[in-house]
Amino acid sequence: MKFTLKAALAGAVAVTLTAGASFAQEVTLRCQHFVSPKSAVPFYFMQPWADKVMADSNGRIKVELYPAMQLGGKPPALYDQIRDGVIDCGWALPAYTPGRFPETEVFELPFMTSLSAEASSKAFWEFYEKHATERLGDIHVVAVHVHGPGVVHKKGDPIMANADFNGLKLRGPSRQANALLKTLGATPVGMPVPAFPEALSKGVVDGGVIPWEIVVPLKVHELADSHTEIGGDRALYNTTFIWGMNKDKYNSLPDDLKAVIDANSGLEASGLAGKAMDTGDDVMFKVVKETGNPMHTLDGAPLDELKAIGAAQTEAWIADITSKGLDGQAMVDDAMALVAKHSQ
Repeated sequence: MKFTLKAALAGAVAVTLTAGASFAQEVTLRCQHFVSPKSAVPFYFMQPWADKVMADSNGRIKVELYPAMQLGGKPPALYDQIRDGVIDCGWALPAYTPGRFPETEVFELPFMTSLSAEASSKAFWEFYEKHATERLGDIHVVAVHVHGPGVVHKKGDPIMANADFNGLKLRGPSRQANALLKTLGATPVGMPVPAFPEALSKGVVDGGVIPWEIVVPLKVHELADSHTEIGGDRALYNTTFIWGMNKDKYNSLPDDLKAVIDANSGLEASGLAGKAMDTGDDVMFKVVKETGNPMHTLDGAPLDELKAIGAAQTEAWIADITSKGLDGQAMVDDAMALVAKHSQ
């Protein structure tokens, strides 16, 4: 009887310990991105997102953020690093691998997005759910977003007319932005944004297009002499971003921890990532303005000309993407409708 009782008690303790260990399962997510931790998205979105996930999971999910590619590799490799489990989650930029993610290019077309990155990012999430889940199906997408309006930063005087683009070597972030710069007479030089300051300081480029939020973290305002914004209620160009997890890592989570990730994913998370860009733009614009660098806004006839060039580029994109078996017109129509919906 004593032996049987002891055995039963030991078994009960073992079951209790096993159940407790299962309940207290802890997970560490190693997340990598390619910019300074003081940049807008890491500071205003990634760290708050990480803090909320850790709090919502009662500390059972630990999120580690590694800036500036500290875990190795180059920015164009980030999507594959997420897919292959080199990292558990990360921030990937589809435009760094041109042609690989054609659906996301819709939001990179000229004058597609509004001046609100928050609104356009919510539109992008709905567009992703309808058009890009299969293309991005080898990772677990948490959020998608865009940045705010792009600005031209360059050596010398600001661009006062479209003719001033002619002959300039300008850093561009994407296939669509580069096509636009080429049409304007510039020589586009594609490169990830961390490479821009060195290229500018060494004269490899005369300037480039980036939003305000990243200017100060990259110290571009110390290297460029002038800044040109584009008028109107639409961004000259944009760039798309993905905040995603390794699919196996997500699937390995117990259901209650999956629910934590799910609660911090989707439309609202995408909007928060876009809002981080908007906040960064506001903060960094004020810093750059205090430098006294000349600023100019292209408006009026130059803006009308830019819109006509952008419309022609969009039509060319539709024709190209349709020839590859995708419904380019439907994607453009949906993107425009969704941006309008979320910009009201």
